[in-house]
Amino acid sequence: MQPKRPRRILHPSPWGAAAPAAKATRRPPEPTPATPPIPEPEPGLVRLSKRMAAMGLCSRREADEWIEKGWVRVDGERIAQLGTRTSPEQKITIDRAAKSEQQQRVTILLHKPVGYVSGQAEADYKPASTLIGPTTHWQDDPSGIAFRPPQLRGLAPAGRLDIDSTGLLVLTQDGRIARQLIGADSRLEKEYLVRVEGKLDAAQLAQLQHGMVLDGVPLRRAEVGWINEDQLRFVLTEGRNRQIRRMCEMVGLRVLGLKRVRIGRVMLGHLPRGQWRFLGPDEQF
Repeated sequence: MQPKRPRRILHPSPWGAAAPAAKATRRPPEPTPATPPIPEPEPGLVRLSKRMAAMGLCSRREADEWIEKGWVRVDGERIAQLGTRTSPEQKITIDRAAKSEQQQRVTILLHKPVGYVSGQAEADYKPASTLIGPTTHWQDDPSGIAFRPPQLRGLAPAGRLDIDSTGLLVLTQDGRIARQLIGADSRLEKEYLVRVEGKLDAAQLAQLQHGMVLDGVPLRRAEVGWINEDQLRFVLTEGRNRQIRRMCEMVGLRVLGLKRVRIGRVMLGHLPRGQWRFLGPDEQF
């Protein structure tokens, strides 16, 4: 049996009884300051880049590049901030450096063969841009412009032509040209020769000209007529995906061949298949 431990006597504190420990009080979180509302743009003001594109000075992407480089002035003041808004009354001026750079940009007209895609490579098909080089430059190019490798930099198709189609394809470094050809408000005519198989009555021909709907959206009016017993001529002012082929399928025609021969005022002409030339300084779409 273990001995009992002596009882411990607690003596009162000379300062009185110890006060119970105060409970820690949690401070309420400070309110998060309210995010100030984004101010609404003043009525009538438009983004500077959008206005420059609408004026035909350049594309919106080019406008942003010029603004970042300090090449744009509004009412004489240099603008360096993207997103700046202006009113229609304000005067926009462009530095000579921007104009000089723009003048060096080229537009190329290619006679695309079947088997090439207009844009990025797809499956086993090469992009049409791979055909642009010194060996495929048309020897009868009337533009007088010499080929230089930097002209390939930033060269992009302005519109498309299906893998199974041939004819005029435009590639450009100039945003103004691209906007003119494929902008949302573009109404530029594009002419095609289409070889078909099948019969077409007067009502179906009228249907091709006006009244068709693709993907739930009505098509714009088109010029469609026979050239000979198996070839139609189409003139469109829009470029929906595989539009002519789908239009022909809707009236029971099978497309055997499709060739684009004109965009605006620029003709394919005698440009050989697989070769290209420059858009001349005196040519306009």
